[in-house]
Amino acid sequence: MSKEKEFVKDITNIDEDFAQWYTDIVLKAELADYTAVKGFIAIRPYGYSIWENIQAYADMRFKEHGVKNVSMPVLIPESLLNKEKDHVEGFAPEVAWVTIGGGEKLEERLCIRPTSETIFSTMYSKWLKSWRDLPYLYNQWCSVLRWEKETRPFLRSREFLWQEGHTIHETAEEAKQFTLDMLEVYADVVENLLAIPVLKGQKTKKEQFAGAEATYTVETLMHDGRALQGGTSHYFGQNFTKAFDVKFQNRNGEQEYAYQTSWGISTRLIGAVIMAHGDNRGLKLPPYVAPIQVVIVPIAQEKGNVLEEAGKIQEKLKEKFRVELDDRDNYTVGYKFNDWEMKGVPVRIEIGPKEIEHGEVIVTRRDTLEKMPIKIDELPEKMEELLKDIHNSMFNTCKKRMEEKTTVALNMDEFVKNINENQGFVKTMWCGSQECEDKIKELTGAPSRCIPFEQEHLADTCVCCGKKADKMVVWGRQY
Repeated sequence: MSKEKEFVKDITNIDEDFAQWYTDIVLKAELADYTAVKGFIAIRPYGYSIWENIQAYADMRFKEHGVKNVSMPVLIPESLLNKEKDHVEGFAPEVAWVTIGGGEKLEERLCIRPTSETIFSTMYSKWLKSWRDLPYLYNQWCSVLRWEKETRPFLRSREFLWQEGHTIHETAEEAKQFTLDMLEVYADVVENLLAIPVLKGQKTKKEQFAGAEATYTVETLMHDGRALQGGTSHYFGQNFTKAFDVKFQNRNGEQEYAYQTSWGISTRLIGAVIMAHGDNRGLKLPPYVAPIQVVIVPIAQEKGNVLEEAGKIQEKLKEKFRVELDDRDNYTVGYKFNDWEMKGVPVRIEIGPKEIEHGEVIVTRRDTLEKMPIKIDELPEKMEELLKDIHNSMFNTCKKRMEEKTTVALNMDEFVKNINENQGFVKTMWCGSQECEDKIKELTGAPSRCIPFEQEHLADTCVCCGKKADKMVVWGRQY
């Protein structure tokens, strides 16, 4: 048995059982683990570090748009949740309730937040007075709870970490623009941090957020051709501000309801990184989100000054990069190589007596497993170039896959054939009726992903009913 087969024997083959492969990676790479409470996961330090890097990058971008962070309560009274009819109907099946506190039955049930539009709106109604106060650009980093029936680590757990932005504005135009600005931030996070290309567009009415006037999305495509929603941004208009009496004195001295937005990304993005980039050797982390960008593995570390030289390289690199020195003395070099490949570290540096003699190290990139010698004194400059190249290469690999797995269907026979033979995004024309949307999902298992901002005219008629159609929609089976 080869070393590779020996190493991956505990990992299901990615092309034989993708779902089990995913679970194996989550556990083996020590990203997360199951807890005693069904549907709830513990995120381990390595997995949480990925989330911290996503959080730091996104938070920086939010603040560039003037967003400030706040904290709202985890419990929401039932009476508040019931104020916005569409919203409560959309979340009712997933809500968990607290009915006893301190051993006594509560006068009113409290829901554990599935999302926080209602509590934000309640506070805004207390704080807002004049148009001069606007806009309120607030966000919170927190966990939410939704009682999902089927769960999978990071992708769909009952409690998950996310950010939820909630803003109110003086005009509809300003609120709509901010909704789209936040969508661009999400596209930036997914593409420039996670190296995953996105499809941007608007959700159909059926798929939009409960209580929204419009929902916009960044959609991604995984290794197996299933879609994963990367992030959504919602324009509410005055749906919540009217229900919660969020009014202000406008420039004419009259009372007016504010215009509202909401937007969020979550730890699902960790699942996206695993499924978009991983392979049969484990994780493959994009450099800018990786908790460890470079790992140094000494060869024959007990000999001469190998450990000392490895330490000097770590000191030299850590000013600009996240670097780990693996000086464990109870594992073989081969085990260490496999361990760091499983964890997806973008670059591995090997240094032993022979390398020291030649004033160089051997560098291996995780994305291609390509090895190359690099002079020690050139490492900082070369490493910067290499990490950038790895990011671009990983992005382009995903982009090529998305292009190859995006097909066009002009009728339902083509649609069924495409989705079954080359699972991915299917572009079609659509008449706009929910009846056709429901029928397509029923026949193919593929709901609509979005109405892309970049429209193409593929035909004159709807893929389903044959009636006149002027919208191109992208469909796909999803996570």
